Amino acid sequence: MVFTPSNWAIARALVNRPKLVLADEPTAALDSKSGQDMVPLMQQLAKEQGCTILLVTHDNRILDVANHIAHREDGQLKQNDLALR
Repeated sequence: MVFTPSNWAIARALVNRPKLVLADEPTAALDSKSGQDMVPLMQQLAKEQGCTILLVTHDNRILDVANHIAHREDGQLKQNDLALR
């Protein structure tokens, strides 16, 4: 694996083994290939360390790997999928 600034950011966020990681648009500055690589990496590291990642994004690629999805529109919760996938 090539360590990019984004990979290092994930490593720094998880180095102290937090129970919760807040990720605001983690794939926004990445090209499509890097974004596709980033999501499984975050998921794997979270699973290995037993932490939860609360991720805010407009990137639909993340929907396939999310355990829970909540949609907000105009400041209101519009749809909440809390069924564990």
